[in-house]
Amino acid sequence: MLNVVVLVSGGGTNLQAIIDAVEVGSITNTKIVGVISNNRNAYAMERAKNHGIAAQCISPKDYETREKFNEKFMEAVEAMNPDLIVLAGFLVVIPEVMIARYRNRMINVHPSLIPSFCGTGYYGLKVHEAALARGVKVVGATVHFVDEGTDTGPIILQKAVEVEQGDTPETLQRRVMEQAEWKILPRAIDLIANGRVKVENNLVTIQ
Repeated sequence: MLNVVVLVSGGGTNLQAIIDAVEVGSITNTKIVGVISNNRNAYAMERAKNHGIAAQCISPKDYETREKFNEKFMEAVEAMNPDLIVLAGFLVVIPEVMIARYRNRMINVHPSLIPSFCGTGYYGLKVHEAALARGVKVVGATVHFVDEGTDTGPIILQKAVEVEQGDTPETLQRRVMEQAEWKILPRAIDLIANGRVKVENNLVTIQ
């Protein structure tokens, strides 16, 4: 059984996609053991509680230094003994010591086809605003392992979504979530839970 901890900052739509997939059995061999948010007002916390999943808020604002926050954050994660950590719209920089400890056991979903529209400053609606400003015809989402860079870890899955005439950043964001993020994030977790993902030389193979 793969014990999963999900890290969230906002509404938790990707968390909901994971919960739903576990409940209907499209993610197998997996249990969500906890949810951590840096935002006590995040609706994602309610989503977790509605499904009997332990949820807690650990915010940098509650600590005098980032070092102290990092220490408490790590303690909370390790207390749940996760096999996999999932970043589902988590807007806090992960401490490097945690990245090293959970090497190839921490994944993130990003709302673009990496390496396009990714890296520092590209998150949320900003990604879709940039894609529309550039006039690309195809966007999408990527699930990747987390490393010390921003959106630079080994890519697990990607799914393309077509841009439509008249799209706004909001309509495009919604379509990318529905057609890509909510599909490939649960799929990646299921593949990992069943031992089908292998990383070698920064490249992922699916067996």
